[in-house]
Amino acid sequence: MPKKWTKILGVVLVGLLVMVSLTACGGGGGAGDGKPDTIVVGGKTYSEQFLMAEILSLLIEENLGVKTDTKVNLGTSVLFEAMAADEVDVCIEYTGTGLMAILGKDLVTDPDEVYNIVAKEYEEQYGIKWLKPWGFNNTYAMVMRRDVAEEMNLSSISELAKVADQLVLGSSHEFAERADGAPGLQEHYGFRFKEVVNMDPALMYQAVAQGEVDVISGFATEGRIPAFDLVVLEDDQQFFPPYHAAPIVRKEILEAYPELEDVLNQLADFFTDESMAALNAEIDVNGREPDEVAREFLTENGFI
Repeated sequence: MPKKWTKILGVVLVGLLVMVSLTACGGGGGAGDGKPDTIVVGGKTYSEQFLMAEILSLLIEENLGVKTDTKVNLGTSVLFEAMAADEVDVCIEYTGTGLMAILGKDLVTDPDEVYNIVAKEYEEQYGIKWLKPWGFNNTYAMVMRRDVAEEMNLSSISELAKVADQLVLGSSHEFAERADGAPGLQEHYGFRFKEVVNMDPALMYQAVAQGEVDVISGFATEGRIPAFDLVVLEDDQQFFPPYHAAPIVRKEILEAYPELEDVLNQLADFFTDESMAALNAEIDVNGREPDEVAREFLTENGFI
């Protein structure tokens, strides 16, 4: 064979070897059967969401043998957009958040109706499936120090409305902006706080306990409410929708791993508000790490 053709043949063979090598490696995309080799778990900006992300990750890794990549500290809109862009595969979301903050629907107070609306709209519009709710309702709550509420004779938001112009609200940035947060609450009850101060959700409970603010936008399943002797004011005019927590998963991931639905539905209706608050307290009051609390919970209850 002429020397010239030997060189050309050599170049062709090298090129073929490179192509075969890249194909075998998958380009970093997924497993050999076409399934993604990593499932991305998302979470928001507070302890309950850190814990939920760890629980999801452990359930997936221990039951399916699939690696996970956990991305937390994402705001509600950022997390949703990441799922819609196929950058996050699964997270725990709340029905009321999906209804009002994401879909922009009007208030609905019936829990089943809220779930049915978000399940239908998410699947049809975004290819995201709501699985069965896990049992707890982490609704927003107006939270005060017990002694201050008793001194001012406040037990409901209607009573709060009469003196709100004297009070400072400590609020997460999301609550200060969302339709199901401070703007909608004040319009619904017909009042205005003296001031709304944006705060890190992790710092709000200590701030109200120490008198740095008068009221905070808390969560009903927050373990620091009993720990700091705080009190939740009754939403007597039913402004806040139900916020039942449930896994939401991209349908492409469920098609790749159909057994994932049964794995996550093991926890359907397993939690109560009180049991969730107790787990949150392990992190926020006792200072334990979310991954440690998640593993202990799943192991003790036979899920892993």
